[in-house]
Amino acid sequence: MDAAAKKQEMPPPGGYASIKYARSPARQYFSGYSMFLGFTAMTTAAFYIYYLQCKKIKRERIEMRSSRLALFPLLMAERDRAYLKQLRRNRDAEEKLMANVEGWEVGKWNGEPIYKTIPADTLIDPMVSEYFVHSSYRDYAKRMNLTAWN
Repeated sequence: MDAAAKKQEMPPPGGYASIKYARSPARQYFSGYSMFLGFTAMTTAAFYIYYLQCKKIKRERIEMRSSRLALFPLLMAERDRAYLKQLRRNRDAEEKLMANVEGWEVGKWNGEPIYKTIPADTLIDPMVSEYFVHSSYRDYAKRMNLTAWN
């Protein structure tokens, strides 16, 4: 291969097209004022919707609080009633258990009242182990765990 066989690449006749370097701004869809107005309108609408939601949530909280306040005395009365029923069951179980023992009186120890310094009709809260004495161990353990974690 000789030098005449090789052809060098040359620019096209008339030269290359000129390079466009002039600034071409982006197409404007909105002006600054319309964008600010749109932002203000959207923000106002969002605040209004937020206000309505907060009002609804507040009304629901007031209703829940009112229902809790209305039900609280009933729930306390039911809890006290269940407590007294369990004390009665414990007393009946002790009476049934000790029926064959001569001279045994329920609520006394060797014929003597356990508490001598208080009036006869005063309720003494038993210890938790005494309260669950005739229950299953599972109930007792469940109560002790709740007491420890609350």
